[in-house]
Amino acid sequence: MATFFGEVVVAPSRAGVDDDEAAEETLEDREIRRELEKKRYRPRSGAADEPVSCSKLVVAVGHNAAAFLSSFILDSVCWEVVGVVKLWNEWCRTSSTTNVLPTDSFCLFYRLISDPTVLLCQCSCYVAEDQQFQWLEKVFGCIRKEGLQVTILSTCPVAEYKTQESTLTLPSPFLKALKTKEFKEPVCCPLLEQPNIVRDLPAAVLSYCQVWQIPAILYQCYTDVIKLDTVTVEAFKPLLSSGIFKSLVKDTSESTKILKKLLTTNETHSNIYI
Repeated sequence: MATFFGEVVVAPSRAGVDDDEAAEETLEDREIRRELEKKRYRPRSGAADEPVSCSKLVVAVGHNAAAFLSSFILDSVCWEVVGVVKLWNEWCRTSSTTNVLPTDSFCLFYRLISDPTVLLCQCSCYVAEDQQFQWLEKVFGCIRKEGLQVTILSTCPVAEYKTQESTLTLPSPFLKALKTKEFKEPVCCPLLEQPNIVRDLPAAVLSYCQVWQIPAILYQCYTDVIKLDTVTVEAFKPLLSSGIFKSLVKDTSESTKILKKLLTTNETHSNIYI
């Protein structure tokens, strides 16, 4: 605590740990720390060893984006599961078993049976900042980059959207897009304005594509609902008329029923029992 105005006070810090304190770490402690690092920094993948040809890759990050694919694109007849990326961190601790909800514990990859070069990825699990590079290396290491086009779907709190207007007057939810220099196709919504930024895994995927000169576009939905929500999921519907989704959209007559089932399942698993 300062004793007079303007006094420079050195804040307490644990940076300078005495050798005696460091020596207190036992062999068992070091072994536990090594095992945790192995789990954290080595995402496991069930994908093929040899890179596969891929013309279109759609990455849905978050529960709402993943639910959009489940409701309007995916079905068990036209798509098959071809890969999985498992993660282990403070928010996502997967085990070797698969008797849990896949989208809550790891990333699933689907392939279009009629066109094996089209892949979808549903990633509802948390990918920590220090794991994003490994995730990118693991996923894109299994895919040939020649002729590849990437589409990313994600959501973000509307409170993070920077504008001169009040966010209370914005028609939430709404879509904004951000694309790489190589992406030349029409965009389905307005581009994201400066000084707005994107973050986490969607930003990492888009940055990776920019570095490797891969045509890619990110569609980010700004919403005031943080959980799985019908209105937020349906905010992605304008994309169904775009080039990549137009040929993939299934019969939408059952989409509402599928979405309601997803919402019911999510509410069941989110209940807290006292």
